[in-house]
Formats: sequence, C-alpha cells, structure tokens
Amino acid sequence: MRDDKPAGSEPKRTRLPLWRWRSNPIRRRDDVLEAWLLLAMWLLVVVGGTVAGAMTAHAADRSFARQRAERTLVHAVLLTDVPYTAVSGTGRDLVSAKVRWTAFDGSTRTGTAQVDSGRKAGSTLTIWIDHNGQPSARPPAPGKAAVEAGLLGASAALALSGLVFAVGSAGRWWLDRRRMERWDAEWDLVGPRWGHMTS
Repeated sequence: MRDDKPAGSEPKRTRLPLWRWRSNPIRRRDDVLEAWLLLAMWLLVVVGGTVAGAMTAHAADRSFARQRAERTLVHAVLLTDVPYTAVSGTGRDLVSAKVRWTAFDGSTRTGTAQVDSGRKAGSTLTIWIDHNGQPSARPPAPGKAAVEAGLLGASAALALSGLVFAVGSAGRWWLDRRRMERWDAEWDLVGPRWGHMTS
C-alpha cells in the first residue's frame, strides 16, 4: 500500500508560549501559582544572585584592603634553629618558630611566626605584624585579593541560586502532587460515566 500523503503534512505540535499566563479552559489555579513561582525563582536567581555576589565580593575586597592597611612588615630575629624540611612540589616550606621583634611603641616582643625552614638562630628576617603588634599572616596582594573576592562573590551567587532552585523545585513538586490528587478525584467522578457511555 502506497502512502500518498504529501511531504510535510505530518501533524505539527502546537506551542503556546506563556500558556500559564493566558486565560484558557484547561488552566487551573495551580498553573497560575506555578507561573508566579517560576517568575519569582528567575527574579531571585538573576537579581538576587547578582546582588548577593556583588555584595560578597565588595565585602571581601574591603576586608582584604583593611588587612593590607593594618599589617606591616618588620625586621625580626630568629631565636631558635629551624631545621630544613624538604617538601616536594612547594616553593617555600614555612614552619612556626620563635622570633623577637620591636613593636610600634619601641618595646621588644617575642612570639611565634611562620618562617622559612633551614634558618639558624640569630638570623634576621621580616615578619608581618597586625595593628596590635602581633605576628599575622601575609595579607593578599591586590591582584590575588581581587581574584579571591570575585570567587567568593561567584560562590555566593551560585549558593543563592542553588537554594532558590531547591525551594522552587520543592514548590513545583508540591503543586504537581496536588494537581495529580485533584485529577484522580475528578476521574473517580467522571470515569464511571465514560465507561457507561462506551459499553
């Protein structure tokens, strides 16, 4: 048997963009709720994610700038020998050691700081101290700080987006479940009539 259908006569699927927003006989209240839920999700992801990312990046950048402003390099003297420890794949091997330095007020202080391994007692070195005159970690350089701030901002935006999608998906699952329960209840009423009509 030959098929005489002209080419391109296959049925086409009708698409109705934004059908949940249009008034139509099959649209239910749950469909409208889902439309609002989807709109709120996308607004929170786009606007909320952008704001959260920008605020986090700005706060991190300010924190790094404050660290650079508050921390200062000072000369210190190593009080104990620091044996050399080889760690493969690292450029520097830092270990804790006891050092002595002069604080901003001219007083001599001792404490523990991170120094390169393989140094002898009495050798001079530079350490970072904070605004209280205590040893602290080296503050990040401006370029590195900008990268870290950007990564923190992106992480905050992604975290908020993930939370919004999780909550939105749970809401859509609940709406789908409620729709199925209502359809089942309606079918229990209508189904017997259809069976009677087709017998």
